[in-house]
Amino acid sequence: MTESPLDAMSTPTAPSAAGQPLPPPTGARADLPPPRAVARTGEIAIGCRGLVRTFGQTVAVGGLDLDVPKGSFFGLVGPNGAGKTTTLSMVTGLLRPDSGTVSVLGHDVWTDPVAAKRLLGVLPDGLRLFDRLTGLQLVTYSGLLRGMDRDTVVSRAHELLGALGLAGDASALVVDYSAGMTKKISLACALVHAPRVLVLDEPFEAVDPVSASTIKEILDAFVDSGGTVVLSSHVMELVERLCSDVAVIAAGQVRAVGTVDEVRGGRSLEERFVDLVGGRTHVQGLEWLRTFSD
Repeated sequence: MTESPLDAMSTPTAPSAAGQPLPPPTGARADLPPPRAVARTGEIAIGCRGLVRTFGQTVAVGGLDLDVPKGSFFGLVGPNGAGKTTTLSMVTGLLRPDSGTVSVLGHDVWTDPVAAKRLLGVLPDGLRLFDRLTGLQLVTYSGLLRGMDRDTVVSRAHELLGALGLAGDASALVVDYSAGMTKKISLACALVHAPRVLVLDEPFEAVDPVSASTIKEILDAFVDSGGTVVLSSHVMELVERLCSDVAVIAAGQVRAVGTVDEVRGGRSLEERFVDLVGGRTHVQGLEWLRTFSD
């Protein structure tokens, strides 16, 4: 049986070719580790060609082409309304494109959906959960929907709840969870079947720093074991710290894509991002804000 990325989690530190730690790249903050290194095999985990999606007269995604390398930790960044969530929804089969194709490890999401979705673990943004189930029931149900046998899925569900700090709330209804707890239980549902590709929309939003550190460790181990992670985030420092590759999207188009170093071009990712997407507002007025109400 082929070993799944989640069945062999380890977190080795990637050395340089000379066996020494890699120095921070030009433009990197000294307190941040260098971007992840990826062994380039030429294989594509997710391939998008000509994706188009409109809502009335609004073009959310307009002819988007994107390749996510297999084994990469891939960041998708863009301003609000850039089309990130729409793109990820089409990638995962939650939203049908007006035109274009998406493949997951060679399986077309729309002509071969069962094979493609079997390989995916998805944490969508804003999708309602079956929140009248307990946390343990929800993760178990997610595994059973994937065709897993009950003993395996219950065992994995308990492991995931423990790892994510939810063991004490396993019997609580998800409707009573906080926003951060809901994000973590959604991640557990995405992981339980040990997918090959994880697609995570804002996975760290509302999550406390301790839990965020645990999630990073889990995702690092997943990638180190051969999995692929695609995450969207508005936090450039997070993407710089975690990701090997990044795509900048604005107005439904890819403005830049490549390794983190290639896209940064010797500067911080945030500076490069602002240059690519524009839209910086120079604040004028608001003098009244400095007068205070008392």
